[in-house]
Amino acid sequence: MANEVAKEKSMIIQKEMIAGLFKDLSTAKETGKKIVYTFVPGNISELILSFGMLPVYPEINALQSGMRKKSGDYIRDAEKVGHSEDVCTYVKCDVGMMINGNIGPMGEKIPEPDLLLLSYTGCFTFMKWFETLKRLYPNAEVALLHTPYQEAQKVTPEMTAYMVKQLKEEVIPKMEKVSGNKYDEEKLKYHLRNSSKVEDLIIKIFDTTKNVPSPIDAYFAGVYYIGPINNGFRGSEEAINYYQELYNEILERVKMGLGPITPEGEMEKERFRLVVEGPPNWTHFREFWKLFYDMGAVIVASSYTKVGGAYDLGFRVDPEKPLESLAEYCMNCYTNLNLEQRVELLGKCIVDYKADGFLVNSIKSCNSFSAGQLMIMQQLEKQLEIPVGFIESDLVDPRYFSYSNIKNRLESFFQMLDQRKHYMKV
Repeated sequence: MANEVAKEKSMIIQKEMIAGLFKDLSTAKETGKKIVYTFVPGNISELILSFGMLPVYPEINALQSGMRKKSGDYIRDAEKVGHSEDVCTYVKCDVGMMINGNIGPMGEKIPEPDLLLLSYTGCFTFMKWFETLKRLYPNAEVALLHTPYQEAQKVTPEMTAYMVKQLKEEVIPKMEKVSGNKYDEEKLKYHLRNSSKVEDLIIKIFDTTKNVPSPIDAYFAGVYYIGPINNGFRGSEEAINYYQELYNEILERVKMGLGPITPEGEMEKERFRLVVEGPPNWTHFREFWKLFYDMGAVIVASSYTKVGGAYDLGFRVDPEKPLESLAEYCMNCYTNLNLEQRVELLGKCIVDYKADGFLVNSIKSCNSFSAGQLMIMQQLEKQLEIPVGFIESDLVDPRYFSYSNIKNRLESFFQMLDQRKHYMKV
């Protein structure tokens, strides 16, 4: 890009946090730190931190590989050793990265796992993914935390008790064995108190899109905002500092009447306000984003920023009920909500943030998001009488990103929104 944006203090803080984590990972063998591989949805990082262990998130490694233009080669290497074209491309990218030395984004090797913690939240692929990891790392311990799907649109006491039992009998004993440390409930409560503060800040940050113009983009910029809470810093003081600084910066933008910052600077004029369903494409992230801000389109809410925890409907961790809180946190992640709950949540976003339209980015290889998206789209169009749009891409496979196809569909969608706005004025 010709114009590079000066980094705000929060961006520098986040970069230093992530760099520090990868530095700790690279020296884990020397320092004796134990490594836990786990997933973003339902990432019980507070428990991992309370045992003094370091987390690694395979899907974060995959998306970072996509942004660094490395995922295409990794995916092809995974397919060469037998992984199907239809398998989730996060999995294939992760496997390809591992068989090529498992080099992280800072250029240093990511250590092998001491514990594979499968926190299963609404995505069956996670189960098969960890079977693959177990074959790659046969010496690692394995702990399963099975999360009941919210089929009946609510979390029952029985569901919570089922998960707490697993934490007590399966997860914590494995963590004690691997770390050499005993479970310390006071340490866990400390980290949960930090998480509770961060959850409040997250909601305040994403609620600023109620302003016109919106001071932030809650999808493309939003993926950076959720980075620390989804990348090993849930429950840390660093996360509180980061989110407080970010919130202060955004409030200053609101005060000055500024729109979002894009990779090419300030967005000049907000023309369209959108709610977006589905993950972004990572291999062409900047080009994808540019299609929106060139048209003055701001995403005021997105489902993807709720993948590691949905707090919009009031859920917060309770430090005085530590294990119950971890269980209920896992069950309230977006991918663990049923389709009716997703419609309700997205509908609330459309109304609360005064969106002009609803857009689905359907991901070819991600069934946990893509299954049911057409139904969600039709329901919202019918209930709210709002224009809807549909585009298709993939997570980290560059073969499934068609710039011209997406551009054509978006231009048609924006034209429809423009005509509707004109009609409503008349």
